[in-house]
Amino acid sequence: SRDRISLFFNLLFPFLFVALFGTILAGLGSEDERMHLHVVTLEDSDELSYHIAEAMETDDVADLDPGEPVIIRDDDYADSLQAVADGRYGGFLAFPDGFTEGISRGYGSTIEVVSEADATYDRAALESMAEGIAYQIGLQQVVRTAITNLMMETWLAPAADANRMSEQLPQFLSVQAGVPMRSSLIDYEVEEVGQVEAEEPSNYVIPGYLVMFVFMAAANSAELIVRERQNHTLERLLAASVRREAIVAGMYAGITTKGLIQIAVFWAVGLLLFNMDLGHSPAAVILLSLIMVLMSSAFSIMLATLARTQRSAGSAATVISLVLAPLGGCWWPLFITPRWMQFIAKLTPHGWATTGFNKLMIFGAGFGDVVPEMLVVLCFGVAFMLVALLRFRTSAV
Repeated sequence: SRDRISLFFNLLFPFLFVALFGTILAGLGSEDERMHLHVVTLEDSDELSYHIAEAMETDDVADLDPGEPVIIRDDDYADSLQAVADGRYGGFLAFPDGFTEGISRGYGSTIEVVSEADATYDRAALESMAEGIAYQIGLQQVVRTAITNLMMETWLAPAADANRMSEQLPQFLSVQAGVPMRSSLIDYEVEEVGQVEAEEPSNYVIPGYLVMFVFMAAANSAELIVRERQNHTLERLLAASVRREAIVAGMYAGITTKGLIQIAVFWAVGLLLFNMDLGHSPAAVILLSLIMVLMSSAFSIMLATLARTQRSAGSAATVISLVLAPLGGCWWPLFITPRWMQFIAKLTPHGWATTGFNKLMIFGAGFGDVVPEMLVVLCFGVAFMLVALLRFRTSAV
């Protein structure tokens, strides 16, 4: 508490980052990105597929409900194919030449779905559109065949039956196998269940910087341990009959105490000033925080045993902390990063800790859901402590 610079760095400085990145990421997930679906036909303007594409095309985007896709009719198949290859389109729906003839003559046709390999949502939407079109056209064919057969029976039936069937014919013409006739083959229905609200940025910003600064403060403590080894303080403790294990335990307890103060301040400020939500299992959030402190303290002891000079310990602590923080998702939520970055994060204790916090505070997970993350972070701490105990020395030589 007497070291004001250290107090500012460990307790107050992190919240400058929290306020900055909380403002930058405030709109994360506030709305869904509107999907743009493209339709192309190789037939002329007087053919069936052209009229289908024209009926599907969105006239006024401003009139669409939230989340409803924009459907665009393109004129050139080659240009659309090149747009998919360049990554400008996620995909498009294509009616081949001869589509109308195949449908009218009864031998069928195809609807082509072209999509970029990673555009899974576009491909699913386009496939659904193609299936809907095929279903509606097939239904029309069935109804037309049924009405034709009915009319043939009417012409061939006796007069009494013919009169009765002629009276029922308007009813058959207004119903397609139990489905009312429609003016358009393609109908769209959008049901808005609820507005997509932005997640409170403090729920992923504060845990990320808690992990970063708790680890960094603990790692920087390695510099103090190396200094006590260089000025022979540790040797004097041994000469005073203090056991080697007791020295390590005392250092570990001191670093852990500072970490506990940090997390207490983080959670108190987050709850009182930043409207943070601890999720459905606050106990799991607190326990994961404690495990993070224990792991960071063990890393500090290990780093002190590996560094030979005070300057190298301080430099290594800063570099390692600043490298592991972004890789582990402390600067941004891991769930918005590419998959390769999420994989690399699994190689760091930061990645497991931030994943656990995100599960609890954003995705509504329970205590049991983050047990794997807790165990992995704890295993990192045990591994660091084993190295520290095996290599700990009191002499600078």
